Amino acid sequence: MPSLAPPEFLPLDGVRVLSLALNLPGPAALLRCRAMGATCLKLEPPGGDPMGLYNRPAYTALHEGVEVRTVDLKTEAGQQQLHAELASTDVLLTSFRPSALQKLKLDWATLQARHPALSQVAIVGAPGERAEEPGHDLTYLAESGLVTGTELPPTLYADMGGALLASEAVLKAMLQQTRQRGGVYLEVALNASADWLALPRTWGLTKPEGAVGGAHAGYRVYPCADGRVAVAALEPHFAVRLCEVAGVAPPDMMAPATHAALAAWLATRTRAALEAMGRERDVPLLTLAD
Repeated sequence: MPSLAPPEFLPLDGVRVLSLALNLPGPAALLRCRAMGATCLKLEPPGGDPMGLYNRPAYTALHEGVEVRTVDLKTEAGQQQLHAELASTDVLLTSFRPSALQKLKLDWATLQARHPALSQVAIVGAPGERAEEPGHDLTYLAESGLVTGTELPPTLYADMGGALLASEAVLKAMLQQTRQRGGVYLEVALNASADWLALPRTWGLTKPEGAVGGAHAGYRVYPCADGRVAVAALEPHFAVRLCEVAGVAPPDMMAPATHAALAAWLATRTRAALEAMGRERDVPLLTLAD
């Protein structure tokens, strides 16, 4: 009997993406393009991608299914190899500053003149005139208000957010090519990805006085008897169920007394008991080891 499951939708099937982008955002974007069906080629300098030096497992995961070649773009032979590939490429992915692209004769005006059907997605730190400024994930997060103390953020939000925007830009470029002849240039700024991720904080949602910033007693991380518990009983029906089982009534989830009562009750419960309660009472929570 034939399978009734719909075929997997690969929106970039038949699309060829060539990447010169190093470190994290470019390879992460290329990985997403590969997952969407694109044929992906990456050209690396003779020294390789720094990611391959400081975290080989991450490098390997990022380049799964991607053809990687070593090409020195500072040489005439390297330039010839690049442009031979660009002749049959749909989208070029870069992460150089504009001045570096200019030196390599890969600025948009030059590319468009030589390969009019080619599109370019250029990953930069900041847009427009700020594209020459040095920066990294940490500085973009700090600029967006996402670094709130001296601890480093737990992941590279701007880089990974930028990778999402870059893979989205590849889709936009291909969609645009169905509407007009010729390639398009799209710029993706990492600080813009940080700004996008920071919007809930900008709106006050995740600040200490916000409902998902600690003010709501049902949306917090509490100590429990043998670890921690992340409680996400934000909606009223979830909050009521949590307070009923904890013996807290009536539940004013913003009141300090509710915070204190829930903290005291949770501190006496084991992770296993809390997980069982969550399943039985349909309360969203997840326990964590210390």
